[in-house]
Amino acid sequence: MKEFGRKVISWYKKNKRDLPWRNTEDPYKIWLSEVILQQTRVDQGMAYYHRFTETFLDVHALAAASEDEILKLWQGLGYYSRARNLHAASKDIVERFNGDFPDNYDDIKSLKGIGEYTAAAIASFAFKLPHAVVDGNVFRLLSRYFGIKTPIDSSSGKKEFTELANRLLGNHQPHTFNQAMMEFGSKQCKPVSPDCLNCPLQDTCFAFEKKMVSVLPVKSKKTKIRKRFFHYLVIREKDNFFIRQRKEKDIWIGLHDFPMIETETAISGNKVMSTKEWKTHFATKKSEVVRVSNEFKHILSHQHIHATFYEIKSDLKMFKEEKQHWKKVNSDTVKEFAVPRLIEEYLKQMVQFKKPIN
Repeated sequence: MKEFGRKVISWYKKNKRDLPWRNTEDPYKIWLSEVILQQTRVDQGMAYYHRFTETFLDVHALAAASEDEILKLWQGLGYYSRARNLHAASKDIVERFNGDFPDNYDDIKSLKGIGEYTAAAIASFAFKLPHAVVDGNVFRLLSRYFGIKTPIDSSSGKKEFTELANRLLGNHQPHTFNQAMMEFGSKQCKPVSPDCLNCPLQDTCFAFEKKMVSVLPVKSKKTKIRKRFFHYLVIREKDNFFIRQRKEKDIWIGLHDFPMIETETAISGNKVMSTKEWKTHFATKKSEVVRVSNEFKHILSHQHIHATFYEIKSDLKMFKEEKQHWKKVNSDTVKEFAVPRLIEEYLKQMVQFKKPIN
């Protein structure tokens, strides 16, 4: 086992990427990087890391910000619960720890949105505490090298891999060992087409010897995808239109989108216009559908969103009841609000927003 760790660390020192969060021991910045990089590629997350560290210089600044400010800065990164948890945890650090980031695993793990992986990462990278960091890259590396067939998405699998990683950590420097394991899994022992022929672990790798590289690691659960059909009502008068903030317990809580009708299946525009929801808004109001967009498809981890935008010319003053829940904006002021990437893409592509409807 010592030889395994030595080889991985040796490879890391020669091949590691120069990443800003590796050049600091500031737990605040390390925490930001870990949360941003969950379910996110490094090249995508880099801009957000700089955006947050430059806008909110420390945990006090983050805690003092409004949720809307944070969601706007997070816009486009997805998994918005991460941003809300980040905000809640920053307030907790200020209130419970006087603004000093907790320096032990249990206190770190007690913060909102921080699980075993993130707590171990912060404890290891910021405070050099001996906690193995086990992410998807480490699961894959250990599964292939040691021939572990226990599903990585099972509770028994997570326990088995974490215990093995902690044994391998041994007397190695925790921060170096953990970064090396994660980097090796990310760049060398990749999910698809790993570079086995140039791998320093090849001669003792179970998966390479048994030709099981494409089989390991094992997952027991197949993600069930839910299809959803959104019909957005872009109610316009010249350059003005309505948006609303999503309050319901669903995707994109706290973000803004257009008033919307959801159907269980894909239906035609005529059928949308005959729904009860459509008639509630437009039965007594003079309105005209001037454009219907092509379908926009947005892929989430467990959901596929199929969205169509109906651009409707109308007098916004008539929507007195709806205005209690909707906000009147224009193509400039809408930029102040955090919106899902789907809405952002629509606003970018629909050049007619620059040409008011008369």
